[in-house]
Amino acid sequence: MIKLSPSLLAADPLHLGDALKLTLDAGCEELHFDVMDAHFVPNLTFGPHILAGMKKQADFCYDVHLMLTDPITMIDTYAKAGAQVITVHVEANGFEESLCRIRELGLKAGASINPATPAEALRPYLHLIDRVLLMTVVPGFGGQKFMPEALLKAKELREMGFTGEIEADGGVSPANMRETVDAGVDILVMGTAFFKAEDPYEVARQVHAL
Repeated sequence: MIKLSPSLLAADPLHLGDALKLTLDAGCEELHFDVMDAHFVPNLTFGPHILAGMKKQADFCYDVHLMLTDPITMIDTYAKAGAQVITVHVEANGFEESLCRIRELGLKAGASINPATPAEALRPYLHLIDRVLLMTVVPGFGGQKFMPEALLKAKELREMGFTGEIEADGGVSPANMRETVDAGVDILVMGTAFFKAEDPYEVARQVHAL
């Protein structure tokens, strides 16, 4: 079954608890938790205390996406706060060290790859990766236009022998979700398309019907 991972970045910042409840009530499999440092990407988002608060409210799968220049400095902190999956960028410092630390902590290790970075950059590390997050926009802000060419990397990863999960993040919506899944993606990250939808429950139903 295709999984839906709503991106908290698109939720109302004054009602993050309600966003978590909606995610749970809609039957989503996990919540995508974007962490930005205003250096690796030009934006600043959620700290670990917010994740810890959500973890207390619901023992759920939190996919923490570290868009940080030096992710190794925050891996233990977000693990302690309640992450089940921690994803780091191949373009960031200390990529291999970060993957190893995530796995040492008993969590799923995710590798994110920007649109301009070739899939080949992940080849040396595939044995350390549980899931790959394909960025289908340039990371940093929500609401950007979907870049379908980034989906070609899903096939390339499978040809390299990668057997883990493949996730797509950035501009994913009901309008392109079939194309995304057909390209080989297992997990759809939806921000604006879910939290700002007229009927988020219907969006979740459509994803789970794929």
